[in-house]
Formats: sequence, C-alpha cells, structure tokens
Amino acid sequence: MCTAITLTSRQGETFFGRNMDFSYDIDPHLYVVPPNYEWDHAVSKEKIRNTYRFIGIGQELDGILAFFDGVNEMGFAAAALYFAGCAKYDTMPTQKPGKQIVSYDFLHYILGRCADIHELRQLMKNLSIVGFEDPVTQTVAPLHWMAVDRSGECVVIELTERGMEVISNPIGVMANSPDFPWHMTNLRNYMGASPYQPEEACWGNVRLTPFGQAGGTQLLPGGFTSPERFVRAAYLKSFIPTPEDRTEAVVSCFHVMESVTIPKGAVITKRNAYDYTKYTAFINTATCEYFFKTYDNIQVETASLFEDYIQFQDLVSLGGL
Repeated sequence: MCTAITLTSRQGETFFGRNMDFSYDIDPHLYVVPPNYEWDHAVSKEKIRNTYRFIGIGQELDGILAFFDGVNEMGFAAAALYFAGCAKYDTMPTQKPGKQIVSYDFLHYILGRCADIHELRQLMKNLSIVGFEDPVTQTVAPLHWMAVDRSGECVVIELTERGMEVISNPIGVMANSPDFPWHMTNLRNYMGASPYQPEEACWGNVRLTPFGQAGGTQLLPGGFTSPERFVRAAYLKSFIPTPEDRTEAVVSCFHVMESVTIPKGAVITKRNAYDYTKYTAFINTATCEYFFKTYDNIQVETASLFEDYIQFQDLVSLGGL
C-alpha cells in the first residue's frame, strides 16, 4: 500500500512525493549516490555504472541496497509502489534484446541513468525487468513505478499481462492495484464530487436542505483501499489552490497526503501485521531537496542533494529517517 502525487507551484517548480505504507519492518535511510557510481547486477554480478548523482530513501540489507524513492541532479524523480496481484515480470532468462534488470534494482537503475521522461521512454525500449526475491519481504515483491521530471511530465511504468507499458499520467496520482488505466476509468464514478455545496432540493412536497458545508464531497470514498486513496488524492490535488511558491507547495503536499495516511491499527494483514504509513516524503525536483516526516516524528525534516557531501565520490549514508 502506498500513494504518490505530483504538484506544481505557480513558480513552475514540480514537487513529487509519496506515502510509504508497508506491513513489513523497514529501516529507511537517506543515501547520496555519486555520479559514475558502480554497483553489481543482482544476477550477472557485472558492474553497472551510473551517470547521474542522486539522493534517495532506501534500505541496505544482506548486501542489497534497494531504493524506495529518489531524485537525481537533473530533477528526474521516481518511486516504487506495491502492485499486488497485477505485476507480471519478464521471465529469466529473457529472449528480448537489450538489457535486463531485477525489479528491486529498477529504481536505482533509472535514477542513475535518466535525465527526464524522454530518456526513460528510450531506455525502456530495450529493457527487461525480471522478478527476484528481496531480503525485506523474502518474496518476489510485485511493484510498479511512478516517475516525473523537472518539466512536470509524469508517467507510470507497469508490467502486466499486457506487457511492459510506460503510461502518461495526466492526473499525477498513483496508488496500488488495480492497474493505472483502471484507476483513471474509476474516476468517472466520482464526477459529481465538488468543493461547492448542493442547493436545496424538493422531493414531492418535502423540502430538503444540506447539512451545512462539504455536501459536495459526499461522493468521495473514505476507506484505505487503493482505489479509495487514489480517488481522494486525485480530488484534493485537483481542487486545492495552486501553491504560490515552494513553501506553500510543501505545505499543500503534506496536507493532501494526510487524507490518505494510514494510522497504525486501521489495517491489519493476514500475517497479523499492521499496514500503516511509515513515512511521507516530498521532493522539489527543481532544487533536489527532500522534505519528510515519519510515523513517530511528525516534524518535517529536510535534506538536499547539493550539500557539502557533494564532494565525496563514494556512497554516503545520511542516516535513518
């Protein structure tokens, strides 16, 4: 479970962020990955060399460093979200020409290589994504991804029975299953939702009046399923006033995500584990700054790609969230 959105200010700065909702124990850290950083392919063990510097939230476990979200120096940002019941990875080995990457390394791969959505689309033409067991869930975690660049162009990357697709995302919202086209179609069920109040109505000789304000939002769903969170996030980001500047944008982003934040105890899995919002993080793609808070610390903290440690040529851990 997770929700992600984009938001653009009147100054033209695009913000991208997400709620990390998860039922597994994770220990997320902030990392700065230098340009030309080399890392091992999960299967072949061949070296992969990045092009761009990036900052991201991830976790290192059993020698595997996997990222949940991040932004590179070109303002290209992306995040991985769960896609249970829908993800259909390529089999291994693949017969497709080009390169192959395992699912939990895909985010690292594109953050290190893509300057914008155009380069991502070009990269995906010759890339195969295969499932591989990760040390956190000890399963082949089903994933899909959302990416945005500094211009505000946004896409979703999904592997389903239809194959691999890079889908334009005009609403700038993403959640979990079903697939993204289904969520966009489902929005049509909520066309009547509005920030404005309904007028009185007459049923026969009976005059009906609304219960105060917010009557136009009665259609909005209130649960924590993926379709419900997608609808609420899409509604709010579509109707909030366009932020005037970066400060107002950050505030607006966190307020939108509050509507889809899951408190501990609201959702319990079949493993008898709490599925809740571990952290909320937003990225200013213009400045490559992170703004984040965790379940246990609601104070918004910040980190930037362009701090003093930019001089380092090795991977830098900025510590846990």
